[in-house]
Amino acid sequence: MAAFKLGTRGSPLALVQADAVRTALISAHGMTESDVEIVVIKTTGDKVQDRALAEIGGKALWTKELDRALLAGEIDAAVHSMKDVETFRPEMIAIAAMLPRADVRDRLVGAASIAAIRQDGVLGTSSPRRAAQIRRLRPDLSVVLFRGNVDTRLAKLAAGEADATLLAAAGLERLGRHDVGIEIPTNVLLPAPAQGAVGIEIRADDTHARALVGAVDHPETHGCVLAERALLAALKADCHSPVAALASIQGAILTLEAELLSEDGAEHVHGMIEGAPLDPALPGALARDLLARAPGAVRRLFEG
Repeated sequence: MAAFKLGTRGSPLALVQADAVRTALISAHGMTESDVEIVVIKTTGDKVQDRALAEIGGKALWTKELDRALLAGEIDAAVHSMKDVETFRPEMIAIAAMLPRADVRDRLVGAASIAAIRQDGVLGTSSPRRAAQIRRLRPDLSVVLFRGNVDTRLAKLAAGEADATLLAAAGLERLGRHDVGIEIPTNVLLPAPAQGAVGIEIRADDTHARALVGAVDHPETHGCVLAERALLAALKADCHSPVAALASIQGAILTLEAELLSEDGAEHVHGMIEGAPLDPALPGALARDLLARAPGAVRRLFEG
């Protein structure tokens, strides 16, 4: 039987994530290593490193080449960091599974705390959310563009291009960088929607792939991430939008928390909603509440 082909980006973190999916599939189905092949697909997002994603096509730069390979049958499934997957996906592609979620927090690298970054210092990030949150907490700081993989961004920091940067704890952990940075609590920096989650996409009509991949799905992670993505959809948010969101499930209750910010961080709105984990109405209700209470500088970012 032909090997099951997992498509992935070629960054060190993407390869670690693809290997985790491969390991999970082998364990779930009693496969051998030769039964699951990792196929590296070069993406535009990896090739263009000197501009913000929002300027050059947004999150689709991480997915469009993998989508093409998937729909062409060159791969059987695609592995993604779910926070890099655009909100609205092609009908022919389905999110079939998610691995158990890793640490959702951001880590600050270069300073012992946000307060400890030097006065009028510089923070490097390519994330509108992180930039707005930092500007809200430290209006004296300036923000410069940091793009590239973890090593690239750490090298820019070491070269003095900024005083500090923010990286996802999940990515650092997966790369074995347990000693890099200080975790920032979620009540200080609420994370990006879907941060820390690895998802697997398949062709929607591929029942064999759906059964194979479905065996490694983590329902709690899947439910939380889908709620966060549904909030983005209800807000009509895009990669320009400073949005933070985090869902959690305790027993039979899903809690969805979110924050919208103006680009300069000067204004923001925060909200929370609770309900049944699979209630499709919850994210939309929270989106309406947030937009109804949002200051004008925040609301206008979601009216396009």
